[in-house]
Amino acid sequence: MNFIRKIVNTKSIEDKELYNELKKLLNFSPRSINKYKKAFTHRSVQMLDEDGNPINYERLEFLGDSILGSVIAAYLYKKVPTGSEGYLTQMRSKIVSREHLNELGKDLDLIRFINSNVDEANVGDNIHGNIFEALVGAIYLDKGYNFSQKFIFENVIDPYVDIEKLEGKITSYKGLIIEWCQKQKKKYKFDTYEDSGNEPIKHFSVKVSIDGEQVAKGRATSKKKAEEQASKRVYYAFQSQISAD
Repeated sequence: MNFIRKIVNTKSIEDKELYNELKKLLNFSPRSINKYKKAFTHRSVQMLDEDGNPINYERLEFLGDSILGSVIAAYLYKKVPTGSEGYLTQMRSKIVSREHLNELGKDLDLIRFINSNVDEANVGDNIHGNIFEALVGAIYLDKGYNFSQKFIFENVIDPYVDIEKLEGKITSYKGLIIEWCQKQKKKYKFDTYEDSGNEPIKHFSVKVSIDGEQVAKGRATSKKKAEEQASKRVYYAFQSQISAD
């Protein structure tokens, strides 16, 4: 009995510590600490609820991604009344890019809350953005849309969103190269193939040719990453010409 009481007390202390840390981080008092604990639980823990459903941040990440996108979309719609649908979509993509979300998660040091059976060095950089989105989802379920919106404005829009800077930010080097080639009536080709060698993790390589001449190569753990890497090298090879256009 004393052993059980000791476990309960330990969990109560941990919950209270998390509650106090979140209160400082969020600038409000959380109602349901369990929603936030779920937002910081990695699937490697393999926890299940009483109905056998997995307890991890992935569903909250999905929810938070949608809320984040809607708040940013509404902000841009009001902020840039002359912006076309394509322009607004592009600006939103820049704000909620995986790279930017990872930076936000790191700035808030959310990884300190993570409950995982995987070493931090092996979970990958995207976990920072994943738990940021999961946190937004948890705030929505715990306190509603207005609190989620306030958190996004305080931690994303107000400190980071500068429309003029975003207009000059490149979100896809591959898209930029294709658009430039089409505009200049140049023939382009992305030759992508598996290139794992003796490595245990699958890798892909890509060769980019323009007008029949190979310009750059890229290699990464996904086709998309390899194509972006190679396209970025093409961009720097033709930067003066692309910028002039």
